[in-house]
Amino acid sequence: MSVKEVAAVRLDEKKSKFYAHLYQIDSLSDIEEVRALHNRLYKKAAHHCYAAVYGTMTNTHTDGEVGSPGRVLLEVLELHNLCSHMLMVSRIFGGIKLGPAGVSRAFREAGNGAVVEYETYKQKNF
Repeated sequence: MSVKEVAAVRLDEKKSKFYAHLYQIDSLSDIEEVRALHNRLYKKAAHHCYAAVYGTMTNTHTDGEVGSPGRVLLEVLELHNLCSHMLMVSRIFGGIKLGPAGVSRAFREAGNGAVVEYETYKQKNF
């Protein structure tokens, strides 16, 4: 496996569960490896949304979810200057619709939580 998970968090929002993982990647081709992993880990997930940045190249995917979560996750990576990382958030739908704004907010909060977890770990260990 060429990708390395560096942080993971779970966010519960109106019965939906958002599993956010931050990975360090060696290229954008690592995306497929992470997608396959999340399909195995979260079989009940309705959506697997992601953003990846490697150098100046970016890639996002919303997996049919409303609220542009791929773009939102990309903004989180760019805000924290993470240029060789991928944020993948898998959502298990809880039966209550959040609407586009609520979905965007939940994906942003979950993604940001994973990044903050990573930054906190780095500060304590380096």
